Amino acid sequence: MEMDHAAAEKARWRFSDGGVTDLLQARSLHGTADINKRVQFHSSLVQRLALEKEMEGHLGCVNAIAWNSKGSLLLSGSDDTRIGIWSYANRELLHDIDTGHSANIFCTKFVPETSDEVIVSGAGDAEVRVFNLSRLSGKRPVEISMEPSAVYQCHSRRIKKLAVEIGNPNIVWSASEDGTLRQHDFRECSSCPRARSTNQECRNVLLDLRWGAKKSLADIPRQPLALKSCDISTVRPHQLLVGGSDAFARLYDRRMLPPLSTCQTKKEPPPCIKMFCPMHLADTRKSNLHLTHVAFSPNGKEVLLSYSGEHVYLFDVDLENTSSVRYTADNVQEQLCLPPFNKEPAKLISKQQKFPVNRASRNVCRVDTFKKLMQVATKSLEMGTNLMLGVEACSTILLAVDHNIDDNMKHDCLCTRAGLYLKRRWKNDVYMAIRDCNSARCIDSRSFQAHLYMAEALLQLGRLKEASEYVDALNTIVPPYSQSVKQVENIKEQLFAAELEKNKKDQVGNTYTDARHGRLRSLSDLLFRSDASGSSSQEGREDSDYDDEMELDFETSASGDESRDSDPGFVRGSLSLRFHRRDSQTDEHSGENGSAESTQNGDSAYQPEVAVDMKQRYVAHCNVGTDIKQASFLGEQGEFIASGSDDGRWFIWEKRTGRLIKMLAGDGAVVNCIQSHPYDCAVATSGIDNTIKLWTPDANATSMIAGPEIDVSSVIENNQRKLSRNREILLLREKEGNAWKVTSSKR
Repeated sequence: MEMDHAAAEKARWRFSDGGVTDLLQARSLHGTADINKRVQFHSSLVQRLALEKEMEGHLGCVNAIAWNSKGSLLLSGSDDTRIGIWSYANRELLHDIDTGHSANIFCTKFVPETSDEVIVSGAGDAEVRVFNLSRLSGKRPVEISMEPSAVYQCHSRRIKKLAVEIGNPNIVWSASEDGTLRQHDFRECSSCPRARSTNQECRNVLLDLRWGAKKSLADIPRQPLALKSCDISTVRPHQLLVGGSDAFARLYDRRMLPPLSTCQTKKEPPPCIKMFCPMHLADTRKSNLHLTHVAFSPNGKEVLLSYSGEHVYLFDVDLENTSSVRYTADNVQEQLCLPPFNKEPAKLISKQQKFPVNRASRNVCRVDTFKKLMQVATKSLEMGTNLMLGVEACSTILLAVDHNIDDNMKHDCLCTRAGLYLKRRWKNDVYMAIRDCNSARCIDSRSFQAHLYMAEALLQLGRLKEASEYVDALNTIVPPYSQSVKQVENIKEQLFAAELEKNKKDQVGNTYTDARHGRLRSLSDLLFRSDASGSSSQEGREDSDYDDEMELDFETSASGDESRDSDPGFVRGSLSLRFHRRDSQTDEHSGENGSAESTQNGDSAYQPEVAVDMKQRYVAHCNVGTDIKQASFLGEQGEFIASGSDDGRWFIWEKRTGRLIKMLAGDGAVVNCIQSHPYDCAVATSGIDNTIKLWTPDANATSMIAGPEIDVSSVIENNQRKLSRNREILLLREKEGNAWKVTSSKR
């Protein structure tokens, strides 16, 4: 039986940032800025975050929010095509600006070093608009209709993100779904022609990624990379991070990029200095896997990626002093599945490691805590309950700041967490189990438990040949205990059953393949085609052996403004279907702004790219419904991670351990945007609702849940089920009328 929420709260453990009173006392004595940063989002304050104010003023979904550098003002952009400027001190709307955009505003920023007088917005009409509030004379009314000081119309598709550079009042960068990132310099021009105009000669393309996307790390980039997000490092402003319609975030050095160019001729993408992608996502070939948000940490040493249909992941930028793994397409499989009895001596730690004598008393206390946490994890594994709590217990041990555990405890902890992952079966848990098994086998190359869980993980992935190799290895190392022998026999039976099922499916599949060729399927069949197991899934379509591949695109007229229709479940939009050969190099932008340069001559010289693997994963939320969902570092220290979710909540994790610490009800439908205050412990959120919500610590808000009391496990399990559908699009035609109801994909 599941442990109830109250019992789970009691079983939780202390954070690594210590007591806030000690920090406050140190600040009174020393007054250092570093202490102020540590206090800002201290765990004791984060755990008490609660809704303070719901700020009203917009008439549509609020798709963008941004603080000014002082934290005195908050900027917002909405589906109502208006910009709001809010006072942090009074929590009130100061100005409501009619921007003149003809479509939803997706991004807005204060331009640095302009006394907060210059603001910029990007929208679904593919325009960047700049407004100078200093041009207003006299007392400024709340509602303002003003002409922009600059309008840039050179993008051909929606603008999803803007970036500014600290200390630079002259330039703004815009990332668009047309595959380009453009640099707009206010000193050079105040306007540019609309895309595809006869006089289109804007030389402002910093990154041309219209041939930048690929479905796997091994692919030569030939598809358009529709940019969804970008960020500039506040510490190293020459570093630029972009993410879009594939699984790879790319880090560029602006000093190494070619000169600004026009978009008349499509160019090969410039080389990036680093590429980030979790290893298990680098070879998925899923066209629906893409990034919705990328962000640098406050110190610029880490980056955070949020995936649609996936989780949030953390990566190291500086790899010299870390254990982050780099990999190529050639060694993805061997990194994920090392052969039985594999051992990597370079990663070994001496089995004779002992605790320092002069820290004996402290170490005894720490080991005591670790043992209690191991008991929590072991009980979770044995009972099959509170699996998330068990995973967090193991992670806390393995990532303790001053952990002094010997190899035996580390090995047992890794194996226990692998077993918990395999039993929990949330999306990609199986890959996390494989990582733990490989780490455990670096400590003990003949570990029975690590090999057993590897066999089970490979079995879950359907990699029966490799699973068989591990079963054979288990026969040689199985301890002479009845429980161990029984475990091996059980995995053998599962493997035998899986092989029989695979052979049966192969036979049915061959017959089905012969029957389906040469027949045009109906729209209903295309949308709801079931795989061999009887479930409808996008994943099944992409893994099939169809010679022709269908692309389906449903674009709404509003990114989330559901107030414009009488039925809140319906949105107006257009449905387009495209059919092409799997080996087709069709580029949907090939007709835009001129011809394309051929890359055929460079194919043979194409060098396989190297990617950086993730170092932490954050699991609980659901990101499938919108393309503007953010994941953010909280505070100047960035020790906590937050993300919005499709269930109307937003989640906070401890950065180091991935441990979920807070779940807050922030919207009636979807939370998209999360921005922490520059200096105070305050967070602004927005989403499908027409309001902006401000969250601050409340002495009475000690529960993990902020909002109606609910079962945490049930909420997270439901989110994981939604993620497993992989953004499958279910379109139901209304019996009367021409509206389409989008139940699982809304962009």
